[in-house]
Amino acid sequence: MGRYGDLNHERLTKYGFALGVALFVLGAAGSAFGPAVAGPLPGWERTLLFDSEVAGILVAFVSVFGFGIVLPLTE
Repeated sequence: MGRYGDLNHERLTKYGFALGVALFVLGAAGSAFGPAVAGPLPGWERTLLFDSEVAGILVAFVSVFGFGIVLPLTE
């Protein structure tokens, strides 16, 4: 048992990265295809889709560096 309990770093890294990619893809697809399907999007929807893209990038990087590199080195 490690310092932070029994964490499965590999699984946390994979799922965190997959969550980040999913957020990014949904935000990008919504920004690209939303106006074509539903017409012009209101400002709050465009902001939400853009924030989803940014959050996806951040979640992917933080999960890889946090769970894949930093936490295993500190145990």
